[in-house]
Amino acid sequence: MEILVPLLAPLSLWSALGSFFNTIFTPLYWAVSGILVFFHHIWSPILGAGSGWNWAVSIICLTVVIRIILIPLFVRQIHSSRKMQILQPKIRELQKKYGHDRERLGQETMKLYREENANPMASCLPLLLQSPIFIALYRVLIGASQINPKTGLPTAHGYWLERDPALLTSLNRSEVFGARLADKFWPVEHFGNVQIVAAVMIVLMTATMFYTQLQLTRKNMPKEAMEGPLAQQQKMMLYLFPLIFVFMGVNIPIGVLFYWVTSQVWTMGQQYYVIRNNPLPGTDAYAAWEDRQRRKGRDPREVAAQKDARANGQPRAAATNGAVVERQGVRSPPRPRRPTAVRRAVRTAGRGRLHRSARSVSSRDGNPDRNARTDPRSHPPGTPTAEWAPVGRLCLPRDRRKPWLTASKTS
Repeated sequence: MEILVPLLAPLSLWSALGSFFNTIFTPLYWAVSGILVFFHHIWSPILGAGSGWNWAVSIICLTVVIRIILIPLFVRQIHSSRKMQILQPKIRELQKKYGHDRERLGQETMKLYREENANPMASCLPLLLQSPIFIALYRVLIGASQINPKTGLPTAHGYWLERDPALLTSLNRSEVFGARLADKFWPVEHFGNVQIVAAVMIVLMTATMFYTQLQLTRKNMPKEAMEGPLAQQQKMMLYLFPLIFVFMGVNIPIGVLFYWVTSQVWTMGQQYYVIRNNPLPGTDAYAAWEDRQRRKGRDPREVAAQKDARANGQPRAAATNGAVVERQGVRSPPRPRRPTAVRRAVRTAGRGRLHRSARSVSSRDGNPDRNARTDPRSHPPGTPTAEWAPVGRLCLPRDRRKPWLTASKTS
């Protein structure tokens, strides 16, 4: 008996870990079940309370709600991908310079990311945040397919299904094309409606995923990224990922496959919009976008600068006047600064405190009339004048000021 204790310890550890993760995912169970029940009540007058299509449409609506919530993160992912693409020339320079020292290369690369405010992990956020929701929906449907021997009812995950056994039973019995939403392709007891519906959903899921990745690599990938060992790895993953999801799909309930297919269709449409309206510089999609802008009578560089300015939180005017055009990697020349005395004179004039005094100098005798404060415009033609505008402790001669500050005209 003492020998079996060390062998049974891992089982108790796994049980403790299972209860720990179950506690963590309880809020997600509540959220997922609550959204499903909410849309189920909305569609019940149209599709029927006990209809399997009611639950299927509710799962689709759940997917749409989640993807709408993730739109800000997707926008951040787009900007991060573009910024990382702009930084590729600098990263290649660092690789050439510090390729022999892996530690120094990593330090310099992270320093570059901090200086340019780039985050290479931002592109993974939407996928990482969808994973807990996927697991929660999986657990809700798996629980609905399992009958508790003590109560004789399906196992409920989530408060909104626990409080209404009738809804839980309806979810357990819901069917689409003769296949229950809680059933899986595998194990196969006999080939029937479950296997047919699951196979069609798996094919749709892998096809949309493959087309999305193919569209991304062919149209929105720079030519430099399509060369070298990294490009070979990307091509390998392009064909390997669909196979992985095929093997995963046979062990996933049909209801979760509805979620997955809807999410992939959303991603495909979203990717098409991004490639058409916000492509990466140096790609075929970017060249096509520039042609469309020119046909509309717009300057592609100005439009790109305005988009980058909006992404960085800058006003629209800054994008066209003196802004940094990151897409082309060209910085506009700095605006010339006025001398300090002139700038102080302009500010004082704007506040209405610019006092004018005139000293008339006769061209005939050369003697100035120091007590005269005359209007320079009243002088005869050809009479030279010198005006002084006191600004604080400064006294700025008019003949040294900027032309636009000249208030006197010789009549």
